[in-house]
Amino acid sequence: MSFDLIIRNGQVVDGMGSREAFKADVGVSNGQISAVDDLSDAKANLEIDAGGHIVSPGFIDVHVHSETALVTEGQRFAGVAQGVTTQLLAPDGFGWACLPPDLTEEMWEYTRFASGNIEMDLGWPTIEDYLVIFPGNSPCNVYPQVPHCAVRLKVCGWEPGPATDQQIEEMADLTRQWMEAGAGCLNLGLDYQPSVNADLRELVALCKVAESYGGIYAAHIRNHTLGRAGAWEETFELQRRSGIPIHISHERVDNECEELLGRAEKEGIDISFEAYLYAAGMSHMTIMIPVEDQQGSPAEVIEHLRDPEVKKRIVPYLTNWLGKYNQVVGYTRSGRFIGRTLTEVAQDLGKTPEECAYDLIVEEEGLSAYIFPWQVSPEEADETIARTIRHPLMMAASDGIYNVPHPHPRGFGCFAQIPGKYVREKKLVTLEQAIYKMSGFPAMRFGISDRGEIAKGKVADLVIFDPDTVNARATYEEPTLGPVGIEHVFVNGVATISNGEPTGALPGQVVRH
Repeated sequence: MSFDLIIRNGQVVDGMGSREAFKADVGVSNGQISAVDDLSDAKANLEIDAGGHIVSPGFIDVHVHSETALVTEGQRFAGVAQGVTTQLLAPDGFGWACLPPDLTEEMWEYTRFASGNIEMDLGWPTIEDYLVIFPGNSPCNVYPQVPHCAVRLKVCGWEPGPATDQQIEEMADLTRQWMEAGAGCLNLGLDYQPSVNADLRELVALCKVAESYGGIYAAHIRNHTLGRAGAWEETFELQRRSGIPIHISHERVDNECEELLGRAEKEGIDISFEAYLYAAGMSHMTIMIPVEDQQGSPAEVIEHLRDPEVKKRIVPYLTNWLGKYNQVVGYTRSGRFIGRTLTEVAQDLGKTPEECAYDLIVEEEGLSAYIFPWQVSPEEADETIARTIRHPLMMAASDGIYNVPHPHPRGFGCFAQIPGKYVREKKLVTLEQAIYKMSGFPAMRFGISDRGEIAKGKVADLVIFDPDTVNARATYEEPTLGPVGIEHVFVNGVATISNGEPTGALPGQVVRH
């Protein structure tokens, strides 16, 4: 018996969470797992001795702003270096396909804080025009989702207010096209333009389309406009009316969330959520101003904010959101103030932090992204993270942002820190539970049927790591440091990380629902 690859002597964690690690060899042929057994008598073109190491399925990042990074030079290997072999497209509903040139440029401008400081040839008139850029040009697989921001922008533009029946039908048709192209999820960013303008009627209609294809609904929920509890309640109601399984982006389990999850269980609401397990988020500062002041194209919003009366009204409002003013500047159009706190910048400019934050939105023409630390004590943050990772409905996702001057470390350490910090050091979950949260659970939840598990017939997306050394190195001060202890990563049976270093191979494909 011969194989393309045999991984020998490793401890296999199969990704499904219920079976303890077991010693076995893994044989790979034609990009698929063809044996999980004692293969002592078999031969292969490539053999790796994984003695003392864990062999796991490739990790699946269900919320990551990576798609532009994957196909350009710079930080395209940040995910695969952590063992991520599949990344989902259209986080927060961001997307640029099927838009006319003027709207493509405007959506690109609006999402620059997350898509990065890169140059790309814009313009993807059809879904396939966009998806075709990934095969053979990315180290990771990608899995499409319906980008609600782009869908709504094409039909309704930047205009506020609810959609008409005709507009909803047009958005439903676009959603149907995405689902038929292999999307497994309707994804939204309900605090971002223009998705924020969608009412429940629109969301239910689009969810019914996605649900009819076996898809799910995933959203950055409407925290800024409805408040957290109100946003969860809206999501519950959406599930009741449409029947679609729901997934909440970048959550954390504190007392309020625990109560909401308990309600969902009692009411039989089909729900899951993800977390990146850092006590800080990252976004643009514009999201912190009142929603009615964010409406319009990016240029129209900046022109509106230049009005002194508007500034006078909004600056005090920012106090409610900025707290300790310890936000860290991650990205500005001009490159000013990178890596410094809002307090430090304000002091240098002789302004209050609120005024400084507002002025930077205007001066940088909307492109001012920050790391936003949780406004809680370190002890409370640690307790919340512990409760979060232990929750059975939680899966991992980085929400990573790349190719910006000072990104959040989660994009470079989210997955590596889980077996290192949270399994080995803090012992908050078992290794088997952790791998399930990074592979088998997201695969099942998002309908990625041929990955997320080490079993015969599954695609050979595989990770080999040292359980004694694996960990993240990225910090808030040095956020782009790569992980340690992840020795080998295979995507579709092709080595993308070998002995801890990228091979340069770009075997990623579009994985369709």
